[in-house]
Amino acid sequence: MSSLRPALLTDHYELTMVSAALRDGTAERRCAFEVFSRRLPAGRRYGVVAGTGRLVDLIRDFRFDADEVDFLRRTGVVDDRAAEWLSSYRFTGDVDGYAEGELFFPGSPILTVSGGFAECVVLETLVLSVLNHDSAVAAAAARMVTAARGRTLIEMGSRRAHEEAAVAAARAAYLAGFRFTSNLAAGRRYGIPTAGTAAHAFTLLHDDEKTAFASQVATLGKDTTLLVDTYDISQGIRNAIEVAGPELRAIRIDSGDLAVIAQQSRELLDSLGATETKIIVSGDLDEYAIAALAAEPVDMYGAGTAVVTGSGAPTVGLVYKLVEVDGRPVVKRSEHKATIGGRKVAVRRHKPTGTATEEIIVPQGVPDRQPNDRLLQRSFIVDGEPVTLPSLDESREHLRQCLISIPWEGLKLSGGDPAVPVTVVPAS
Repeated sequence: MSSLRPALLTDHYELTMVSAALRDGTAERRCAFEVFSRRLPAGRRYGVVAGTGRLVDLIRDFRFDADEVDFLRRTGVVDDRAAEWLSSYRFTGDVDGYAEGELFFPGSPILTVSGGFAECVVLETLVLSVLNHDSAVAAAAARMVTAARGRTLIEMGSRRAHEEAAVAAARAAYLAGFRFTSNLAAGRRYGIPTAGTAAHAFTLLHDDEKTAFASQVATLGKDTTLLVDTYDISQGIRNAIEVAGPELRAIRIDSGDLAVIAQQSRELLDSLGATETKIIVSGDLDEYAIAALAAEPVDMYGAGTAVVTGSGAPTVGLVYKLVEVDGRPVVKRSEHKATIGGRKVAVRRHKPTGTATEEIIVPQGVPDRQPNDRLLQRSFIVDGEPVTLPSLDESREHLRQCLISIPWEGLKLSGGDPAVPVTVVPAS
């Protein structure tokens, strides 16, 4: 579980609304809030729902302890009535939405939180913080997986993120198809396979490169990866094979013109008899750099900064909007930020071959289902109690199947229309 208490992710303005609603008697009005994105980040053709599994746990554990309530009262954030309400807070409503690993598009109602106004509105920052971050990482990671064309990806971005965000990012990258993470906390918390090797500091620690390699091989055996670019890459490869023999599992290269170096390194390894030794490359790789290496003899990619920061899109622009009060649709009419009232249901429409053709969204109703339609929403929390969710590996497979289902144009790294068009059917 996260070391960060979820109640600390409440925003000041949420508690302002809670206090006022408790005073005027509207706090318990039955409401529905929806999470959606008005548009995809520039250059993206799909979004990936990620973080739902984490979010359900955080909502379940969402509490205000005595010290937090006292702080809020002392600083004037809440009055006595609201402080008492916060002291006994438990979410008792419902949460429904798209499965983790599902694709989404502009307007997709990926999460619906329903219950009393106060108990729902106090979750806004928590919901958006988790889903915006994890979905951004997962979308970037999914694009890298596509660019890698079946080659292994290792998530290595912990040093470029907040300590808790690093663990969440490792989970989101694994969901998207990365095979390993270097983050041991993520490995322990979520069962993600871990991998890593020594850094340049270990080579520099020793009097020469061979001594450093010999120490690593003596400790870890030949099934390890030696970092060969501290000094001269060609000589580093020779030293690595001289020390470990042609059975060395892999070398890693972290600098230089990777396309040229990968070719030269493969030729050199083969000439030394190390035909099975793999080549791992790293160093500020994003989906475009990975795609550019598609024709080169690279076996694995290590991605760090780009994946944990969403590769230029650190948020997917999700918003949390009130759409229904006591069964009545409500709408926001602000210019360029208008909402569609009423709780919505969505289906993904497919050809008989399985290719997705359209997403249909129906406010306040059940869509007219066709034979190859797939209903997108499912229950996560019912009357405050979480339901059993798919495992992380099951969600990972779900995303893989979703990416197979979209038209091939939707997998392009270049900008363009969303991979699947969205149609909103007006309420009757």
